[in-house]
Amino acid sequence: MTQYVYRFGGGVSDGGAGDKNLLGGKGANLAEMASIGLPVPPGFTISTAMCTRYYEEGETFPESVKAEVAGGIAHIAAITGKQFGDAGDPLLVSVRSGARVSMPGMMDTVLNLGLNDQTVQGLAATSGDDRFAWDSYRRFIQMYADVVLGLDHGRFEEALEIAKEDRGFTLDTELSATDLQALVAEYKRIVEELWNKPFPQDVHDQLWGAIGAVFGSWQSERAKVYRRLNDIPADWGTAVNVQAMVFGNMGDTSATGVAFTRDPSTGERAYYGEFLINAQGEDVVAGIRTPQYLTKTAREAAGAKPASMEEAMPEVYGELAAVFDRLETHYRDMQDIEFTVERAKLWMLQTRSGKRTAKAALKIAVDMANEGLITREEAILRVDPAALDQLLHPTLDPKAPRDVLTKGLPASPGAASGYAVFDSDTAEKRANAGDAVILIRVETSPEDIHGMHAARGILTARGGMTSHAAVVARGMGRPCVSGAGSLSINARDKVMRVGGREVREGDMVTIDGATGEVMAGQVPTVQPELSGDFGTLMAWADQVRRLKVRTNAETPLDCRTAREFGAEGIGLCRTEHMFFEQSRITAVRQMILAEDEAGRRAALEKLLPEQRSDFLEIFEVMAGLPVTIRLLDPPLHEFLPHEEAEFAEVATAAGVDVDTLKRRAGELHEFNPMLGHRGCRLGVTYPEIYEIQARAIFEAAIAVAEKSGAAPVPEVMIPLVGTKRELELMKTVVDKAAQAVFAEKGRTLDYLVGTMIELPRAALMAGEIAEVGAFFSFGTNDLTQTTLGVSRDDASRFLTTYVEKGIYAKDPFVSLDVEGVGQLIALAAERGRKTRPDIKLGICGEHGGDPASIAFCEKTGLDYVSASPYRVPIARLAAAQAAIRGK
Repeated sequence: MTQYVYRFGGGVSDGGAGDKNLLGGKGANLAEMASIGLPVPPGFTISTAMCTRYYEEGETFPESVKAEVAGGIAHIAAITGKQFGDAGDPLLVSVRSGARVSMPGMMDTVLNLGLNDQTVQGLAATSGDDRFAWDSYRRFIQMYADVVLGLDHGRFEEALEIAKEDRGFTLDTELSATDLQALVAEYKRIVEELWNKPFPQDVHDQLWGAIGAVFGSWQSERAKVYRRLNDIPADWGTAVNVQAMVFGNMGDTSATGVAFTRDPSTGERAYYGEFLINAQGEDVVAGIRTPQYLTKTAREAAGAKPASMEEAMPEVYGELAAVFDRLETHYRDMQDIEFTVERAKLWMLQTRSGKRTAKAALKIAVDMANEGLITREEAILRVDPAALDQLLHPTLDPKAPRDVLTKGLPASPGAASGYAVFDSDTAEKRANAGDAVILIRVETSPEDIHGMHAARGILTARGGMTSHAAVVARGMGRPCVSGAGSLSINARDKVMRVGGREVREGDMVTIDGATGEVMAGQVPTVQPELSGDFGTLMAWADQVRRLKVRTNAETPLDCRTAREFGAEGIGLCRTEHMFFEQSRITAVRQMILAEDEAGRRAALEKLLPEQRSDFLEIFEVMAGLPVTIRLLDPPLHEFLPHEEAEFAEVATAAGVDVDTLKRRAGELHEFNPMLGHRGCRLGVTYPEIYEIQARAIFEAAIAVAEKSGAAPVPEVMIPLVGTKRELELMKTVVDKAAQAVFAEKGRTLDYLVGTMIELPRAALMAGEIAEVGAFFSFGTNDLTQTTLGVSRDDASRFLTTYVEKGIYAKDPFVSLDVEGVGQLIALAAERGRKTRPDIKLGICGEHGGDPASIAFCEKTGLDYVSASPYRVPIARLAAAQAAIRGK
């Protein structure tokens, strides 16, 4: 019989850290902590395999699993000496989710399960604290009603606020046992009103309701969004962890907290976290109460008054610090830890590898390698290449004036300006329309995930450094300022007030996640400095990677940016981008409108010095590195006007009448220009276009070689080739132009002529095409379009649905379709090398900056990838990781 329930605690451990796929991250680490002797409340884990079966069998549980769960409850009871449902001394449990990868705030939790009208009396008697018992019961009803019964959470919050207002209280902790007993009665009345049934009193019904709800949360909308954003497969499922409750709300010798073994924002080697005395864990992460600092140093640095845990509970803090060091050494990574102190007794509730910012990830990886805790190769693997994007963009100019409205907690570094919005739907809508927005909320919840992703930054009035907003923002790489308590936010009226000033929806605001400052208006930015830990890790990556990394660029600025980021040449320079400039478009249009070759050549001669100037600048920046230049690719009609009002202006500038222009535009119109008269088909029809472009390339290359002594290596790329004969004809044109320039200048240089493989036929005929072409550059944007028969521009209408329904694992225009397009690339590489063993192979589509696609390129043995300038570091790191994993 398949085992679905795994126990831990009391000297028993059915699993360990290596069982994350089966037990989820939380369950595996609970079992691991128990096995190394840390104080872990006993419990059991229902595996992810049961979650998969739960959905396959119509959201039901087999009898065998019910028996296993009963055995798990008996295991907890035997260790604690308490019985589940016992009115005298009740066993209470928590029911928590635990996917195999961390999904902060996305999944559901139920605490204090096992309380009812009888067991609450027993809890009061055994604890000697009526207030604690009734507070636990009201928390349980509220959480169970929300998570399991799906009732309006706001109704219970409203009842709580009314109870406090009636008594003139501010904090939940000020309510007495009698107050809380009355609140429980009100909560039960709300449940019956909204659910049409009384609150469930049978503890076994409560347990199975909670287990089903946690499995059900795997398919919640917020979880689906998170999985989609983080490439987490839907079939992984979640585990459920049932664990004996320990209580942080049993008076002033009890507490609860969340901590990191290093600072998750900066990576500094210092304990980082928050705790609350006389509270439960949800109080910390939900931001309901403002937490206190863990260490005295952090409290003093913040100028906070409430005592730190180090000061308020020095003995327990000492135990906790020892556990931090032990866990970090054991797991060899920065840990995110949840703990509870019950009447001066420390209990560990969770450990996992902590979410961290890109800056922190770099520092932690480099420091741990230097400390000897991990190897350099492990350090390289520890940093998510995509996360580097957080470091490569501007930050606020420190010299710029700042109209500071208030200051909160610096919860996630980085800075952003945008229009103020007060709900997630608006944030997503405006972001999709191209607006930069800052999402402003009293506090965020898992339902805000789509708005948080759409926003440039997040601002909350409540919550600490480990609140939902802070943790999710750090994981997404969004700047976040949390706990800005002086803000008064009215989401209904879409206004934020602070210090006598108002910010309404649509007003521009700026937040600085490094300082916690909130500013009115937009603040200028400065470029980041890429040195220190970034430079160290990238140097280590460059030592181990095999793939070269080039850039897609055609302007001097993009070329310089890419060189600063470590580009080793240009993999794609799109010459048509140079033709659209206002100073050149007239000559281009005159060339298009010419009736014969002589007219076209006359117009092209005007473009020659402009193109030569472009290539001069690019070759100078690239300083002897290879530069792949794609000759004209788009159909000619793209250069002609499309609107009626433009025709007269263009006709005058081009020296033709309007009717001639319209007639020519009509002749050039194509029903499907992507598959029409473009690429090498233009060169075959009008070879003088490619001839002039080739002349400009070679004249510029020789001029730079003579000036600097560093001869450029031009790689002339013929686009959209589908046959060997097309490439033969175009190579002849390029070679003749090269020989003519060499003869005129009295100097030669090395160059290559090759093609872009962007048609399935080209991939299939690669063996023949390699007889002519010295290199292949896989244009994966168009190769994906032509292979899948899908237009990239139109696919956004349905590709999201395709990914959600599992037709494609990922958007094939973002991450390479390895199963389909990848086969063509591998086939072309094999056939090309068979014909020409020294053929140079690379990719230059957007996939050149995607880590998963880069891993495929490493496996296939390509020579280089080419990415946009800001993705060059991402590609360098991803290439190194692929090489390490390939070993």
